[in-house]
Amino acid sequence: MEKQKIYLDNCCFSRPFDDLTDDKARLECEAILTIIDRCESGLWDIFSSDVLDDEIDRMANAIKKQKLMKLYSSASVNIEINDEIISRSKEFQSENIKPFDALHLASAEHAGADILLTTDKKFINRALQSNAIVKVKNPVVWLTEVLLDV
Repeated sequence: MEKQKIYLDNCCFSRPFDDLTDDKARLECEAILTIIDRCESGLWDIFSSDVLDDEIDRMANAIKKQKLMKLYSSASVNIEINDEIISRSKEFQSENIKPFDALHLASAEHAGADILLTTDKKFINRALQSNAIVKVKNPVVWLTEVLLDV
């Protein structure tokens, strides 16, 4: 299996600290922790980005933010925001993608990510309808496909 280049949005990094009594949240948590474990083992790469840094900095819950930063530290490749990313994100916003989501999508695309993972179903659906080059999927769906070589 080739080394995957993965962009996790803030929803993914936050998922392990959400209420896991919900089956969907628990499955997503397990998938995300498996993905991060493979990245920490050097099998795959996770991206960090200026966009993620800004979004994480805005978190009000200091304890959740501190825990999230431990997961986020597994990122091995950083994406710095630039004019090309900003311009591309404006294109995505014109396709009804929220500003932060558009910046995540443009950053992942600019860096050549194989996949952008999110737990946000609306973001996934809007990205599928956009002209984005990078694929956007739920972490459970993507991990299942990769592990089963679907």
